[in-house]
Amino acid sequence: MHIAIIGAGSVGATLGQAWLQHGEDVIWGLRNPADPKYAALPKQRVKAPAESVKDAEIVVIATPWSATQAAVKGLGGLVGKIVIDCTNPLGMGPDGLQLVLGFDTSAGEQVASWAPGAFVFKTLKTTGAGNMARAAEYPVKPFMPVAGDDAAKKAVVMELVAALGFEPDAGPLKNARLLEPFAMVWIDQAMKRGRGRDFAFALVKMK
Repeated sequence: MHIAIIGAGSVGATLGQAWLQHGEDVIWGLRNPADPKYAALPKQRVKAPAESVKDAEIVVIATPWSATQAAVKGLGGLVGKIVIDCTNPLGMGPDGLQLVLGFDTSAGEQVASWAPGAFVFKTLKTTGAGNMARAAEYPVKPFMPVAGDDAAKKAVVMELVAALGFEPDAGPLKNARLLEPFAMVWIDQAMKRGRGRDFAFALVKMK
């Protein structure tokens, strides 16, 4: 599949490299492709954001939350495309990072409002970027919820998530209101509770 990833920070770069290894056709859309911090990316796979999405079937939003609205609106029309929102709607508060949205809306729903006619899904945001390329190394498949409303398109997204080594699960886009606070649990454990970043959540069933 043709995948355009908007942003090449830790999440965007990791996802793109991982999907390339699985045979997907990945392009990164970057405001300044010549920036030296992107030197590790294949030069032929880096374009301006609006250009990167022209032929893409799937557009992955992996930008800082403060830049997301401008990034999405700057892509032009996304009608008919699958849009995967990986953002965390975070800002700084008195105790450090905190959610700036919820519980009557979500970043996923906001992205959908900025991309009318697109099929928006929220996923790949409840663990750290380092785990997104290493999920298959865990003894139990890490759990990765996928929130979105179109059943046929959701199957495509869940296939991409499963290819990374996750156990995908499905729910409506409105469930992004639950997933974004759930991501804060991972962030809190990693950054404030001394657990580090090499852990992920999993579903364990009784036999």
